[in-house]
Formats: sequence, structure tokens, C-alpha cells
Amino acid sequence: MAPSTQPEIPQTWIKTPLIESAAISRAAGWGVGNLIRHHIQSHPPGAPLHFYSSSSGNAALGCITAARKLGYPATVVLGQNTKPLMLAKLRTAGATRVVQVGASWLEADRHLREVELKNDPNGVYVPPFEHEKIWEGCSTMIDEIEEQMSDVGRPDAVILSVGGGGLFLGALQGCDRNYGPDMRVLAVETKGADSLNLSLQAGKLITLQAVTSIATSLGALRVSESAFREAQRPNVNSIVVKDKEAAMGCWRFLDDERMMVEPSCGASIAICYNGKLKSILPSLTPESKVVVIVCGGSAVTLDLMSEYKRTYGGLEQGTRDAVVPSSVTELPALN
Repeated sequence: MAPSTQPEIPQTWIKTPLIESAAISRAAGWGVGNLIRHHIQSHPPGAPLHFYSSSSGNAALGCITAARKLGYPATVVLGQNTKPLMLAKLRTAGATRVVQVGASWLEADRHLREVELKNDPNGVYVPPFEHEKIWEGCSTMIDEIEEQMSDVGRPDAVILSVGGGGLFLGALQGCDRNYGPDMRVLAVETKGADSLNLSLQAGKLITLQAVTSIATSLGALRVSESAFREAQRPNVNSIVVKDKEAAMGCWRFLDDERMMVEPSCGASIAICYNGKLKSILPSLTPESKVVVIVCGGSAVTLDLMSEYKRTYGGLEQGTRDAVVPSSVTELPALN
């Protein structure tokens, strides 16, 4: 058999750092690039591929970044409700085109598949979450966590935020591979973007009429069928927090760890601060090891963070401990 002429395609992701947070511990008591690499390897060398993404969040940025890094164009199609901040980020990242169509992601995605791809014979559809190669790519994050925690042992739980379900499904695959099917996984959503939780309560897939949460990156009107199925496993807990809790998680994480994240990520951090983690997993002790996947820092600015604190600060936010910096900087609870 003749040797393959397909050139070696480099990896397009970077290693995820594992950070030990003493503050969160005290208070609490990537995938699209892998799919793009797969498509390139599946085509003849030099094929003029053009990647298309309908995500208006981190998946779109991932598509653009991976495609550009590997020398291919990428176009993003998104709804008219996309914030100007994200539009600017997508253009700055190097999108070939940024097209706004429809009132929601569903309408934008339909336009992408029925118009853009039909008019481009070299077009490749990059879904934001529903593809096994996306899950496979996200699962490597757990491989990295296992490697970085090898000297202290396996975690007792993994916490992550859920939008469409790509990260969630990848994390489950990684946990199954590294720790077995009994690893406790906490899937967190915000009220108003909680399609997974509502589906689990109803026993069938539920489509939201609209996303009303400030955590717009979690704004899938309908979670993927695969995520709905896997979320019914006994080792998975579905949790919903309010917008004010997600916002609190953002600014307290900023004060404690000097990292700025958006509410879609603050939702997962919040359950460590507001006491919910202890109530969900009462068996946890000060020696327990909990991993929070801090994903989502694109749709946030200092002005937005200040606005969140003006709007929600002073509300009762749960755990207060003078040793935790964010307990000191938090506004007093309103009467």
C-alpha cells in the first residue's frame, strides 16, 4: 500500500490549566477544533474547504480560530439578537463573513443550512454542540484533569454549565474513560435558559419559546437529544440557578481569582458560593476535591461586570466568610 500523502494536521487546542482555588474551596466547604481537524483529514490534501458555524458564542469563536489557524476560511451566521460585543469579537477573530439572519439561533441555523451551504459546494457545517467529534474533543479536558490531579487522586465531582450539551457530553465521555460511570457530574443552567432541566422534568425534550436569561451563551432553545438522554444517568444532577446567582459567581470569582468570566460560567461557580453544593452533595468534606469547568469568558467586559454588580449586588448571596476576599468586597445584603 502506498504511503498516505495527507500532511500531518496539527492539534488546534491548548492544554487546559487546572487551578486550585482556595477561596472557592473555603466558600463551598474543547471540541469544535477537533471537528474541524476531522473534516480536513477526511478530505484530499488542499481541498478548498470553507467552514460555517451558526453559533453566536464560544463555539463560533472556536470555529473561526481553528479554521484560521489551519489555513481555512470560516463564516458565521447568527441571529439579529446577537450583541454588538460578540459581533466585534467574531470579526476580530478573523471571520470571513459575519451574517445576521432571523430572530434566534434556530432561524440563523436554518438559513445557514438551506442557503449558505447550498450555495457553497466546499462548505462544511460546524454545529455548535451536536456532533460526536465535538464531544470527543471536549472529553480530552478530563484527560488533562486526570493527568494534572494524578498526585492527589480522582475528583469527587465535576461541575459544568450546560447550553446545547456539547461540553456536557464530552465531559461525561472523559469521566467514563478516566474514572468510570459513577463520577458525579453536576450540570448547571440558569433560569430562562434551562431547556435541559425542563426536559428532564417533563420526561421529553422541551423547546423554550425564548431565552430570557442574561447567560445568553447557554441560550439553546432546545438541548441536544444526546444530552437529554445522558442527563438521565444516575450520576448526573441537573441544577438551575437564578441570573442573580450566576452574576454573583462572576464578580466573586473575579475578586477571588482575578479572572473575568461571563454568567454562563458564573452559574457553575455560583453553587460553590451560595451553599447549594453542600446541599446537593452532603457527603463532601473539606478534603473533597471538586472540579469546576470554568468555560466562557468571551461575552463579558468590565462594564458588564460593573452593571451586574449594580443590578444584583446587595442581594443575599449565600456563603460569607471573612477569609474569602469576595465576602469582604461583596455589598451588604439589602433589607
